[in-house]
Amino acid sequence: MDTLTRIRAFIDVVEAEGFSAAARKTGRSKALLSKYVRELEDELGALLLNRTTRQFSMTEAGHIYYRSAADILKEIESLADLVRENNADLKGRLKVSVPRTFIDADIGQSLIDFAVENPDLSLDIVAEDRFVDLIEEGFDLAIRITRLEDSGLIARKLADFRIYALATPDFVKKHGPLDHPQDLSRVPVLIDTNSRGHNTARFNLPDGGGVSVAVNGPIEVNSPQATLRGARAGLGVAMIPDFIGRPYVDSGELIPLLEDFLPNDRGIYAVYPHRRYLPAKVRSFVDYLHAWFRKNT
Repeated sequence: MDTLTRIRAFIDVVEAEGFSAAARKTGRSKALLSKYVRELEDELGALLLNRTTRQFSMTEAGHIYYRSAADILKEIESLADLVRENNADLKGRLKVSVPRTFIDADIGQSLIDFAVENPDLSLDIVAEDRFVDLIEEGFDLAIRITRLEDSGLIARKLADFRIYALATPDFVKKHGPLDHPQDLSRVPVLIDTNSRGHNTARFNLPDGGGVSVAVNGPIEVNSPQATLRGARAGLGVAMIPDFIGRPYVDSGELIPLLEDFLPNDRGIYAVYPHRRYLPAKVRSFVDYLHAWFRKNT
């Protein structure tokens, strides 16, 4: 039995968080997977997994070996992708991390359209509002909606976006005028807890400086869609991405506030680990999204 097969078995067990789950996922028997992992440990002269009848965990050596072994397998897969690159049909599995804000908005249709055009490629989409560790958690890439900071990852901007501060005309009539960021400190503001500032809103000033304003309101929720509904109900001001709020601005249902003060350095990015050989499926996916945004936004 070759070492590569043993390594694959070990990674399958780790990512499934147990031998039984890995057996169900891979179609191999639990005993066979256990045999492969044991042979790998014998070959290395180190215990990689702690096994009991009730618990499963990696040893320190297991953690170290998993990170390197997972990278090696990705490189091998990337080499295979290079050979197949001229083939128009993409195959295999692509694991993508996306924010719920992305998948729940109209722009989430981009993922569905890609899947329709590439039926032989399986998209494993994990939607959650946190920055996953791409390498540690086995993701091929992630979509991030943010002001990008240096993270050691490769990033490609798919589209620009800005933040809207939105309220109904009746709310503005009742609480206005709202002409300066400090005015938000005296009115209800619906808090999206995905924001890094939570109860603090950051604004730009005409002189090039900035100002932080403490805000609060009747709702705090980790969903811009929920704060949007609150704003439409007249509960307060919602600060949400333009790709979510734009239809309600265009219809006149909501009014944009403080446009000259809001940051405009945000973007939607595809990010992925730096690897010598970028898999064709990742490159094709990112190229597709970039073209999709140019056409649809």
